[in-house]
Amino acid sequence: MQATPVVVIHVAAAVAALAIGAAAFSAKKGSLRHRLLGRSWAMLMLLAALTSLGIRTTGHFSWIHILSVVVLTTIPLAVFAAMRGRIHVHRRAMSANYAGLVIAGFFSLMPARLLGQLLWN
Repeated sequence: MQATPVVVIHVAAAVAALAIGAAAFSAKKGSLRHRLLGRSWAMLMLLAALTSLGIRTTGHFSWIHILSVVVLTTIPLAVFAAMRGRIHVHRRAMSANYAGLVIAGFFSLMPARLLGQLLWN
């Protein structure tokens, strides 16, 4: 796989989401800093999920694209949950999405993947 513009945007959004997500989680909950970082993180996650739909190594969608649909669904729902004061739903959904991002990032470093090839070769 080559680093097409879609792949570059996807990777940039995901890497930025890793950093900004960590900062949002460390910020005082409900603070302006937490909300601004959280909004930025949510937008980056949506961008990463959207661009992932344009990445197909076998020419068609794979099981991993199901996760993109999950992110595209749960991020807006989690934001709306926070706006409605359902903080437990918001916290659970955002934590699960961040965990998914970390796990996906880990698997992207495998030698057969583009980032893995760049890292290990």
